Amino acid sequence: MTQTKQTPVHSPHETWHQVDPRDHEVRLVVCDMDGTLLDESGRIPQGFAELIDDLDEAGISFVPASGRPYPTLSGMFTDFPKINTLVSENGCMVVREGTIVSMSTVAPVDVERIIDIAEQSGRDLGVILCGRGGAWVERTDEAFVEHVGEYFSQLTGVESLREIGDDILKVAIYDFGDPTELINGQLAPVGRTHQVVHSAEHWIDIMAAGSNKGTAVQSLQDALGVTRAQTVAFGDYYNDAEMLDAADLSFAIGNAHPGIQERARYVAPTNAEQGVVTVLRHLLDRD
Repeated sequence: MTQTKQTPVHSPHETWHQVDPRDHEVRLVVCDMDGTLLDESGRIPQGFAELIDDLDEAGISFVPASGRPYPTLSGMFTDFPKINTLVSENGCMVVREGTIVSMSTVAPVDVERIIDIAEQSGRDLGVILCGRGGAWVERTDEAFVEHVGEYFSQLTGVESLREIGDDILKVAIYDFGDPTELINGQLAPVGRTHQVVHSAEHWIDIMAAGSNKGTAVQSLQDALGVTRAQTVAFGDYYNDAEMLDAADLSFAIGNAHPGIQERARYVAPTNAEQGVVTVLRHLLDRD
């Protein structure tokens, strides 16, 4: 289940301009956050509020899909009541109108195994346990917290991660070096039984086998009665790959990882150019 490279599905020869809105009946939009929807300063782009109103009027659901924990993700959209569905923890938990649609966990014995590997790796890293009730970490030095704090609105320092009693949805590791070395090395045995994803430049996310944004989108499609052909997806990194596969209208942001640009069907403008807003405005222009 380890994901460091993806097999290309599409060639990035098609751009968003080539999509004719009249050919598609869009009902669901799923969108990654960091590097995709959020601009280069990590902010929601201009025009997003008006876009959400227009999508809602057109009967289209907009669903943020992120590796962030649910409390952090939901806090980002408190001013957008029409966004009532969130895919958090890279697909490990999907919540719609306050009700859990789907959820997966990592078994306690496997959590301990991952902690052991991290402690014995000799690398400069920090382990975060992401549960239903919050996120916990042993490492609390300023250098570490500065890098990870923006992704966790509720990050609790503890003496031992082995004493957390909550259901663990995901084990996140921040590696100050190159995470691929750990993924392909000490974590390789874990990757044979779990989903191990290089989710951002310094991040590794470890989840139950089969847990990813793609399976989360499929659960939403089933719940909403929406087809793949009616689904739009936006992403920029490896943890978005399966989500892009779950949508006929899949867009890699212009500054996405090259492997994700190959995976997606279309290439959108960059997040600095408000790529998500630009493409969705285009898709709404059926005239």
